[in-house]
Amino acid sequence: MVRTAAAWIGFDDPRSSDVRFLEEAARLGSLRVWLASDEALAAAGRPSRFPEAERAYFLRSIRHVDEVRVARWRLDAAPDFGPSRPIWVVGEDDDSPGTRARCRAAGLQYHVVPREAMAGFPPSPAIPLKRGQARVIVTGCFDWLHSGHVRFFEEASRFGDLHVVVGHDENVRMLKGPGHPMLPAEERRYMVGAIRTVHRALVSTGRGWVDAEPEIADIRPDIYVVNEDGDRCEKREFCARHGIRYVVLSRRPQDGLPRRTSTELRRRWVER
Repeated sequence: MVRTAAAWIGFDDPRSSDVRFLEEAARLGSLRVWLASDEALAAAGRPSRFPEAERAYFLRSIRHVDEVRVARWRLDAAPDFGPSRPIWVVGEDDDSPGTRARCRAAGLQYHVVPREAMAGFPPSPAIPLKRGQARVIVTGCFDWLHSGHVRFFEEASRFGDLHVVVGHDENVRMLKGPGHPMLPAEERRYMVGAIRTVHRALVSTGRGWVDAEPEIADIRPDIYVVNEDGDRCEKREFCARHGIRYVVLSRRPQDGLPRRTSTELRRRWVER
């Protein structure tokens, strides 16, 4: 299989366009991503908002990525891969004569992912169910996907095959108020479905705090997992009526990483 490399991913405030690029790059073969270090981003005049360790943790959670390495070279320098000759992949917006020249000088194959190839939010293929595993469901808005969500999905997936139901736009707006959600449901569903611990991601069709009721009827989960912020009496009562185990997890970041919440990130970078 061809080894590919995604050039200079900052992954600082990951968006669906970043994940779409990674998905398309992975079609060329096993995908190695070079993550720009904090020092390299600062030298390029783009100081990082999220630390290198957090960006690497999130990037490694993406199902299209096979390997992550930290790139400490300058933005205007070509990497030295020694005897290996991977395909250096860039998006159309990052293509430039200078980048092409540096890759040519380094003997690298070069591939540009066209802008139109990254349009839309295709469904992520479901991870095969594990024989004998419990079915687990989590629900939420997941408007600004961050490392805290990734950690939550990891912990929830330890109970069994994880299904994530993303709230539809109208219901999120009703529960959270004007200005929510920031991103449409299909985009949020796509981002959640890109996390490797998620078996399946879909959009709710119900209403209220248990807007995933129609999806729950289809999935027939054994366990409903929430974090402390998502614990609601309506969810507890629903699970009690339907014989579903209800689990509340403490909000704990990955070791060494800062605690993140969507409210805090929104306040810092969207509403300022």
